[in-house]
Amino acid sequence: MRVHVQNDPADPAFAITEPQWRAAAADEPPHAVSFAADVDGFAAARDAMELLVAPPAALRRLRPLVAPRLKLVFLNAAGVDAIAPFDWLPAGAVLLNNRGTHGPKAGEYVAMAALMLAARLPALAGAQHAGRWQPIHAATLAGRHALVIGTGDLGSAGARALRALGVRTTGVNTTGRRHPDFDAIAPASAIDALLPQADILVLACPLTPATHHLLDRRRLGLLPAHAGLVNIGRGELLEQDALREALAQGRLSGAVLDVVTPEPLPDGHPLWTTPNLIVTPHISCDDPATYSARSLAILFANLRAWRAGDALPNRVDLARGY
Repeated sequence: MRVHVQNDPADPAFAITEPQWRAAAADEPPHAVSFAADVDGFAAARDAMELLVAPPAALRRLRPLVAPRLKLVFLNAAGVDAIAPFDWLPAGAVLLNNRGTHGPKAGEYVAMAALMLAARLPALAGAQHAGRWQPIHAATLAGRHALVIGTGDLGSAGARALRALGVRTTGVNTTGRRHPDFDAIAPASAIDALLPQADILVLACPLTPATHHLLDRRRLGLLPAHAGLVNIGRGELLEQDALREALAQGRLSGAVLDVVTPEPLPDGHPLWTTPNLIVTPHISCDDPATYSARSLAILFANLRAWRAGDALPNRVDLARGY
């Protein structure tokens, strides 16, 4: 297969390099592969490529995507909301993502954030920055209940990490189908009933039209005041102004956000000074040391399925948006 890898020049830490490709492809059938990080490099490979490998930022710069022999597009990312709608995808081409790459780092981040929230670290950090000695005593995380919205790679990794810390977990997905990483599973229709029982709420689902502002002002009001929120999905999953007000007024104990709206967060944005809040700059799930190797392993697993005529594990359902 003729493969072209298009990297993002603004994000070299996550570029797929020729040595990384050779290491991952050592036991695979040979492919003719080209690499580029500019539009000219893509144009030189465009007419022959059958498989395009690219992150969302690079792919956005290439639209509309004109490649007459293109069969597969492998997005070097899990979330596909940044490249929706998918009318740029050539007819007959299949879109894959790298779902499965992010779990190990995501699990550690969720555990860290939950421990911080249980210990009231956002409030303690705020007191420190204000130069105020304010002892805040808190109970252990073990024995609490976490509601995890999204049972895919991110949510299940978070649930495994939380269960290892003694946390009882309930996962929410679209159908309520069972998942071994959770103590219980519920359908999305049960969210309102489950929110009042949550000590920790983790948002880990894809951003789609159905999940935009999934956690809106009304649903934030259903959480108990002692609850904490972790968002590793997308900023648009929650109504940010309503969250800011809830934190400032003490109607929510704390929050740790790795994703916000907009990104990057501009100077002077109210979230920078919102009390009981810790913001990290979209780094929760990406490990530069392992990202390319994990992504390429997933790509080659899909290529083996492609050659065998089997279902592709990472095929994106364009109608559902994930």
